[in-house]
Amino acid sequence: MTKFPHLKQDFAASLVVFLVALPLCVGVAVASGVPAELGLVTGIVGGIVTGLMRGSSLQVSGPAAGMTVLVFEAVQEFGLPALGVIVLATGLLQIAMGALRLGRYFRAISVSVVEGMLAGIGLVLIAGQLYSLIGAKAPDSGLEKIAGLPEALMDAFGSGAALASLAIGVGTVAVLVLWKRVPAKVRTVPGPLAAVGLATLAALVLDLPVATVEVQGLLGSIQPPSLGAFGELANVGLLGTIVAFTLIASAESLFSAAAVDRLHDGPRTEYDKELLAQGAGNTACGVLGALPMTAVIVRSAANVQAGARTKASRVLHGVWLLLFAALLPNVLAYIPIPALAGILVHAGAKLVPVRSIVSLWRDHRGEALILVVTAVSIVAVSMFEGVLIGLALAIVKTAWEASHIRMEIVDKGAGPVQAYLSGNATFLRLPKILDSLESLPQDRPVELDLSGLHHLDHACRTALETWAERHSDAGTEPVRVTTAA
Repeated sequence: MTKFPHLKQDFAASLVVFLVALPLCVGVAVASGVPAELGLVTGIVGGIVTGLMRGSSLQVSGPAAGMTVLVFEAVQEFGLPALGVIVLATGLLQIAMGALRLGRYFRAISVSVVEGMLAGIGLVLIAGQLYSLIGAKAPDSGLEKIAGLPEALMDAFGSGAALASLAIGVGTVAVLVLWKRVPAKVRTVPGPLAAVGLATLAALVLDLPVATVEVQGLLGSIQPPSLGAFGELANVGLLGTIVAFTLIASAESLFSAAAVDRLHDGPRTEYDKELLAQGAGNTACGVLGALPMTAVIVRSAANVQAGARTKASRVLHGVWLLLFAALLPNVLAYIPIPALAGILVHAGAKLVPVRSIVSLWRDHRGEALILVVTAVSIVAVSMFEGVLIGLALAIVKTAWEASHIRMEIVDKGAGPVQAYLSGNATFLRLPKILDSLESLPQDRPVELDLSGLHHLDHACRTALETWAERHSDAGTEPVRVTTAA
């Protein structure tokens, strides 16, 4: 036992994480439009492959609700055989970035963009899974999902099967919301497992006409990408999807690592090594044709709270998933799909940071605007374009703030008007600079002092020279310009 001093704590924690991960793995797979077993495959790889590697010792990886929308869109557009190619390429890119020590730079991505990204994913996820709650087929685009919800819900109230499905889904969400209020002894069973277990029991006892998970068997569901599928890499749209997978999976994993570090006092995350570990896991998932993986905060938090001390807990959780998938796959066939939809509606709601938006709006309105625009863009356009819009906004905001400039005008009533510029003069502030200079009296000489500028870009320099020439042409003395030595 001296070699594994924390085996007892890690063993107990691994069982808790397994029970939390099981319904989430299945639910994410079903919502992504792939066989349920592929979610378990990704969970197994996340536990055993990524779990054995260095990086973040207590963080647990697997299929994530945050990737569901993107995976569903990719499968719809390129087909299931191409999913393995996308995930494999994502893993290789992550390995390359980890080897180049780029992991730490993901922390430079604006938190507002990441939270906006997750909020957009959450909104689309909730809208899509509400259709699964009533046994209906969801439209393709995010806007269509939201716009079609009222009519779909009205239709559901006229169908007995839809009402039964809705009751199971709503009951699942209710259990998840109320679970933290039940006695502590009962809470030893993880909320997601309790919710799915109760929903399955209700559907069986009451013989409800609800759809259940289709079972293929573990080996039957694994679909390694064929050589022909790699030809899709010539498709520009597929390359854009790979970039989106890489950006979102890496950012979510490394932000999750930072959050997990705040939950325990153990070793801190080594970001580059964690990115390598995530890349190795996604490469293995790609070879197996499974779902992409990220570090998942729900599982990671459960791992820490259950008393895990080393990475043995997450490796063991992968072993338990493997044993379940190999020995008890038929159990999945009893799980009602609306129960899994309820779990994902609850998970999607957690992705929408309502409190953060309120506090940001109070203190940092620019950041709040980036968050909201990113989320709305993801819902209105698509995941990839929405993230790009958010990143572009964050860059523009940073550039705007970095180009802070101050202009001071001194007019003593007689003699030349003195204008002092200090700070950073960039094209972003050019309208403000020119408005101030053009408001100066045309019939008075001007002394323009630029010695306080830290930076003067080409656009500003040219504009100032042009203004000085025009002012001098009005018949006054030439503008005297003083620059830094």
